[in-house]
Amino acid sequence: MLTIMQLVSYLVIALSTLYLAALVFGWFQRSRVTAQMANADKALFEAQADLILERKREVQKESELSWDSFRKFELVKKEMEATDICSFYLAPHDRRPLPPFRPGQYLTFKLNIPGQKKPVIRCYSLSDSAYNDKTYRLTIKKVPPPRDQPDAPPGLSSNFFHDALQEMDIIDVKAPSGHFFFELDRPHPAVLIGGGIGLTPVLSMVNSMVDAGYNKETWFFYGVRNRGEHAMKEHLRQLDEAHDWLHMHVCYSAPGEDDVKGEDFQNEGRVSVELFKELLPSNNYDFYMCGPPPMMQSVVADLEAWGVPEERIHFEAFGPASVKGVKQGHEADEPKKDSSETFTVEFAKSGQTLQWTGEFDSILEFAEEHDVAIDFGCRAGNCGSCLTAIKDGAVELVQEIGADCEKGSCLACVSIPKTHIVLDA
Repeated sequence: MLTIMQLVSYLVIALSTLYLAALVFGWFQRSRVTAQMANADKALFEAQADLILERKREVQKESELSWDSFRKFELVKKEMEATDICSFYLAPHDRRPLPPFRPGQYLTFKLNIPGQKKPVIRCYSLSDSAYNDKTYRLTIKKVPPPRDQPDAPPGLSSNFFHDALQEMDIIDVKAPSGHFFFELDRPHPAVLIGGGIGLTPVLSMVNSMVDAGYNKETWFFYGVRNRGEHAMKEHLRQLDEAHDWLHMHVCYSAPGEDDVKGEDFQNEGRVSVELFKELLPSNNYDFYMCGPPPMMQSVVADLEAWGVPEERIHFEAFGPASVKGVKQGHEADEPKKDSSETFTVEFAKSGQTLQWTGEFDSILEFAEEHDVAIDFGCRAGNCGSCLTAIKDGAVELVQEIGADCEKGSCLACVSIPKTHIVLDA
């Protein structure tokens, strides 16, 4: 029969064994977790390294295959996507490979439209993946006359694309450009926002993400009136179903009787920051957006009010009206110049010397008012058509630009005088 001392000894041995086993088990668990964390960190590092190397290869390829001025392209396919929305597929006429572009960038076109005295310059966003080296795709909405001016002419270039251009036609195109684009190696998750035909650049972004094997958390908001305007509907649905990292939310502001919530769209109403607050876990995202002026102005202002840093808000404007009142870099924070301040603006070629008093939004508008001819296209600092040499003086930008502007020149559509100036116009 065991004595009390023996029982105590056995109990101590048992407890010690259990304690030792717990220590060993804990060590194994910590080792396993540490190994898992190390493997996860290694996988993340390797993925980031692969993205960086891929981007370096793309930059090199872009440099090798890009072109200056205009290049001949053939319209190889037209495909209707929704009411008055058509996709146009372009292939280089010389059959040489295409350079990669950055998802979100646009093409600049020189259009020979019947009845126009000179070629019309227009810019349209690319709407497909940046990893297709055979064709470029743009998706264009046919623009009718303004609702309050039914007798006004419809959109000149969009109607030309829809009604006049046919498959096999040749068109002049500049290489992809623009500073509104998504970088796949950015550290933060993204929110992509498209309003109406502003879907096109953010669609290029999400298609490029898929082709690149991207898997970071991404929210995609697309706002239209109803199903009739819902472009790429089936494609977007398939993307949403196939990728867990992608969260798709389509908003109908005026759904029709046959539009079914949960099938055709997810949210009734407009795309708004209030909706973001309901769905997003925080505001710690990079926001990329393109859409009509009212949406752009309200969303950008409300994002800033929500505390999103200015450098995390990226957008593409349809034109100058889209960005009035919206911050565009540090210059937007400066006090507005006193409209009574005057400068002398001399147009050297035209032989006119005029007084700038600040009532115009740009040098281009000022020149047009006084019958000074300056070429233009997009009127938003993207196409570069209004590039004008500055012979003396200085100007300042009223918004960011997408086109390259050489030193000693200005883009007249987005510039105003900073001093007395002499322009080669």
